[in-house]
Amino acid sequence: MNESAKDIVLFDGQCNFCRSQVDLLRRLDGRERLIFMSLHSPEVGERFPGLTFEQLMDQMWIVTPQGKQHGGAYAVRYLSRLLPILWPLAPILHIPGSMPLWQFLYRQVANRRYQLAGRNCDEAGTCSLHHHPKAASTKPPSVS
Repeated sequence: MNESAKDIVLFDGQCNFCRSQVDLLRRLDGRERLIFMSLHSPEVGERFPGLTFEQLMDQMWIVTPQGKQHGGAYAVRYLSRLLPILWPLAPILHIPGSMPLWQFLYRQVANRRYQLAGRNCDEAGTCSLHHHPKAASTKPPSVS
């Protein structure tokens, strides 16, 4: 499949929990419909200037070849329709009126992702964060 015809998954590449979920998605993506990019890659800021650093740190994003963006629980719901192995989850994720619950649950995990599995930093032991030009004055979130 042509690279430009694939959905792009933007995730926190310094988050061990996020990386393990991306590894799982890679295995589930038998038809290789997805491209995975760490939000910390300088290429992300260049290719997706409409997504701020805060938005990228807040949740996983999927950007379709047509430019449509799905974040957080909406991204999970989108994946449940895209990947055949996740189709059994689609009915429950599409129950009318249930999205606030899925967003709440997604937020609970996302807010605790570093506590769940830690952080993977560079060889110097520091976590350098990619900043979008629009978010240059934003301080990265502290991790306790």
